Amino acid sequence: MANYTELNVYKATYGLLFDLLSASKSFNRDFKYTLGENLKNEMIDAMMFIWRANSTYNKVDYIDKARESIEKCRLYIRLLYDLRQISIENFTKWNIAIQNISKQLAGWNKIQNTVANEKTENT
Repeated sequence: MANYTELNVYKATYGLLFDLLSASKSFNRDFKYTLGENLKNEMIDAMMFIWRANSTYNKVDYIDKARESIEKCRLYIRLLYDLRQISIENFTKWNIAIQNISKQLAGWNKIQNTVANEKTENT
């Protein structure tokens, strides 16, 4: 089991969280404590699900939960853009980061499902 802080998906998620925290300072007050807080909490949840997936035998459930959190973040980012709280540059950069994280989680999920199926067939 690799140290979770060395996982590329963890590093990418942390990098996005860091960017979001920096940018949330400039959100209007109406959105800073609603959408901004929800977005930060979902990102932290995603990081915790990645940690749990790396720390347990049954990874698929936690990977699925991380993927769900990331999709919620995609929605929050879209709302922030539509409400003119973030620039097109940040919207684009963050969506690329979310796509990268999502692909890594999907790949990890696929590998775990393959391993689980092989173990089932061998027993």
